[in-house]
Amino acid sequence: MTDTSDSPNENPRPISFNSARFLTSAARLDQCPPDEGVEIAFAGRSNSGKSSAINTLTANSKLARTSKTPGRTRLINFFSLNRPGARLVDLPGYGYAKVTRELKEEWQEHLEDYLLHRQSLQGMVLITDIRRSIGEFDRMMLDWCEHNQLPLTLLATKADKLKSGQAKRALNTMRGELAGHGCVQNVILFSAMKKTGLDQTRKVLADWLDEIEPWAP
Repeated sequence: MTDTSDSPNENPRPISFNSARFLTSAARLDQCPPDEGVEIAFAGRSNSGKSSAINTLTANSKLARTSKTPGRTRLINFFSLNRPGARLVDLPGYGYAKVTRELKEEWQEHLEDYLLHRQSLQGMVLITDIRRSIGEFDRMMLDWCEHNQLPLTLLATKADKLKSGQAKRALNTMRGELAGHGCVQNVILFSAMKKTGLDQTRKVLADWLDEIEPWAP
């Protein structure tokens, strides 16, 4: 991967997820930052632990908003990293939010617009509560990534809510449900509270950012 800020002969700057800083929020595709560089997006149903996972990965408890009221994240939120052109993206979650049907349809429309047209999107992290089966939203994301050959890592979150043996069995069940989806490169047991899977997830994301040549118009 080439760091556009340095000489082509120099190694790219090592990614530090602790460097993540809020960049901007967008309600629509035309409000997103310039479509260049590399983005890794985080998606998940409301109440899946997505914001907590992002905050743990970046060692910043206030970076992504967490709320006891599911569905509060209604915008696409962009976070910059210490390498120019590298970003993390927090996508709106839905499924449990107590909002009108019209608003849910509007969220879905803007989410699909981003997924279909954002050229700098090069990887997806799908967040799923390990205590729940793969849901309709999860399958929609899996099918989309499969169709578009977008690499996907699944984080089975809230592992601390189960005993070790239960968590391992649930993880194996989840892996079975994902069989046949070639886009799934990793399935990681994750706990924001105990930091289970933190180092493994950071390595996966850093490898993605290092392997992928940044897109520019």
